[in-house]
Amino acid sequence: MTERAGHRRVRRFAIGTAVVLAVAGMNGPWLYRVGSERYHEYRIDRAGYKAENGRWEIVEFPEEYRQNTIHAALLHTGKVLLVAGSGNDQDNFDAKKFDTRLWDPVKGTVKKVPTPNDLFCTGHTQLGNGNLLIAGGTKRYEKLQGDVKKAGGLMIVYNENPDKPITVPAGTRFTGKENGRTFVSKDPVLVPRAKKVFDEATGRFLRNDPGFGRIYVEAAREGAKYETGTQDNYRVQGLTGPDARNTYGIAQKLALDKKDFQGIRDAYEFDPVAERYVKVDPMKEARWYPTLTTLSDGKILSVSGLDDIGQLVPGKNEVFDPRTKEWSHTAKERQFPTYPALFLMQNGKVFYSGANAGYGPDDVGRKPGVWDVATNRFTEVPGLSDANMLETANTVLLPPAQDEKYMVIGGGGVGESRLASEKTRIVDLSAREPRFVDGPSLGTGTRYPQASLLPDDSVLIAGGSRDYRGRGDSDILQARLYDPSTDELRRVADPLMGRNYHSGSLLLPDGRVMFFGSDSLFGDAANTKPGEFEQRVEIYTPPYLYRGARPSLSGGPRTIARGESGTFTSRQASSVKNVRLIRPSASTHVTDVDQRSVALDFTVAGDEVTVTVPRNRNLVPSGWYMLFVTDGEGTPSQARWVRVP
Repeated sequence: MTERAGHRRVRRFAIGTAVVLAVAGMNGPWLYRVGSERYHEYRIDRAGYKAENGRWEIVEFPEEYRQNTIHAALLHTGKVLLVAGSGNDQDNFDAKKFDTRLWDPVKGTVKKVPTPNDLFCTGHTQLGNGNLLIAGGTKRYEKLQGDVKKAGGLMIVYNENPDKPITVPAGTRFTGKENGRTFVSKDPVLVPRAKKVFDEATGRFLRNDPGFGRIYVEAAREGAKYETGTQDNYRVQGLTGPDARNTYGIAQKLALDKKDFQGIRDAYEFDPVAERYVKVDPMKEARWYPTLTTLSDGKILSVSGLDDIGQLVPGKNEVFDPRTKEWSHTAKERQFPTYPALFLMQNGKVFYSGANAGYGPDDVGRKPGVWDVATNRFTEVPGLSDANMLETANTVLLPPAQDEKYMVIGGGGVGESRLASEKTRIVDLSAREPRFVDGPSLGTGTRYPQASLLPDDSVLIAGGSRDYRGRGDSDILQARLYDPSTDELRRVADPLMGRNYHSGSLLLPDGRVMFFGSDSLFGDAANTKPGEFEQRVEIYTPPYLYRGARPSLSGGPRTIARGESGTFTSRQASSVKNVRLIRPSASTHVTDVDQRSVALDFTVAGDEVTVTVPRNRNLVPSGWYMLFVTDGEGTPSQARWVRVP
């Protein structure tokens, strides 16, 4: 009786919808649109549709907890850290209003977390102790040409005294010897002492090589008449005696040109248990848009970014030691554009896919390759199609990580270019002579595509836009699942909202995927209205969670060392086909170098599943992971959190 009644309700709904559509055909577009929407909602809510395509839903926080989320990281507590900093909002920056939220997707609770500095456009990565390392952020916002009132730029301060360094405080005035114009420093700078140079053969003193420091200076007064067009030497006011003779500045053009964002040196660990930021040693270089990547020895590599005067860090890379909490420069330099996609390989070297998310010259550091950080040797990997469209591309280490195959997804031309690539490109780094080959097409040029690894070894690719920052109403409301075993992409349910610049995605412990952010430049197709930041979260439930009961997983150890085993309980142990150890994401600007899915060997006895963690520390960096088992249908369990010490 109940089943027949259900059939009657469905039939009545379908008939009613058909009537609405028929009437709409006679009475105008509004009725037609309403009927179409009702039918679409009915169709995508059917069980069969969801089992094939999945489903999207919107999560909207209470108003007092909303923010412009720029960064997100899954913590081993199961909560998600959502970081805005100033959220690309100059008013927030000027008011020192810096935001962080902690969201519990299970309980649905949101908590405000005090944020110590502007962590807008910072870098981050998971640490072996379970904390999240966060380094860099915003010192000053950009000023577009026309908004710059005082001429300014880079001043290099030299110190020819070999006996002592000198500190030049903020507010120091520099006056040109030829142009007579005065510029004021915005920050203090410590200028090292000069270096005495001797002839190696005779020991005879040759010269002093002056120490130097870099600062940003602005004209003392507003107006174009205070600009300079050529290099000049500058006298440092306020110095006397030997300091006045030994210390001077040199600057090239100081003008009313656009001024880029400027970075900070500050670094923090976010403690997921205490739920607070803990300050650590600052970086050697200020960085805005840096990438942080775990190295073979567990130290963290920090690369690229705009420095404290708004220039690309000139190849000065550094590493953080989680034990001492201190930073040190690498022995040799190598330059990359900002937010480069850098991944730890199984041989301990670092793979650079060529994908990046922003600033830098179009002819320096953009070719993909394998980088030996210790020796600084870089071996290019050939074959990459649309190689001029790697800015705003995404890169994932395809599952399982043991195969060492990477996919580069979409991308666009450098800067505000209208170029966008529809390509996916795949490289097998385990091959004798690795070379990129094209994978399946996205169907349309796509900047800012989001990509998340799923426990069934598929990759969810969704969102993005056809143009820079969604310009021209170009958001792509499409999602696809990629199967690495068949090299196929298939369309699934469409997202409900666009995601372009300042957006990201990450896998949750229950097997769903959350999407955050989106920062459109304009709000209409004609590019006449300013865009609004998307503050809502969207959740995608993959098809595998609509196929019936999922395997259970319980018990087991909280810690499993590399090369060791742990036993868990599952009532469906006999149906388990795969076990995956997935590192939690830390995502921003289409850059997530943390996520990787490692296949585990396992055995089954009764209702017990015994898993073994691989020995290779480059394959399995220390830290917390989500342990999933999947059945023959690809349906995953709820994750168990496991720490690899």
